[in-house]
Amino acid sequence: MKQIIKALSVAGICAVSMAGCGESNVSFENDVRPILAKNCLECHQVGGKGYKKSKLAVGDHESLMKGTKYGSVIKPGDSFTSALIMLVEGRADPSIRMPHGGEPLNEKDIAVLKKWIDEGAKDN
Repeated sequence: MKQIIKALSVAGICAVSMAGCGESNVSFENDVRPILAKNCLECHQVGGKGYKKSKLAVGDHESLMKGTKYGSVIKPGDSFTSALIMLVEGRADPSIRMPHGGEPLNEKDIAVLKKWIDEGAKDN
């Protein structure tokens, strides 16, 4: 009986110590924007090659959420069907994987983008 009480006490302490220690939310300004600036902004800003073709600008949250002349690229809460993720993963069409002509985004950066979208793609 003492062992059961001891085990439950340890489990309770572990549970309490982990409370509030969940993963933090992804910030557009601190986490997402730097990824876009490094990998996408050269082409996807007003006047850039990517902007001229698609009308997608990624310099700020509002522009990114406007999407392209074809439609949105972000589906808040659903990274799997968001065009941005499909393009950076090469799932839409491998020949137009983004960044076009550049090194693919690393898995860590893609994971950050996915988490931000799944959290609602907030302007935070």
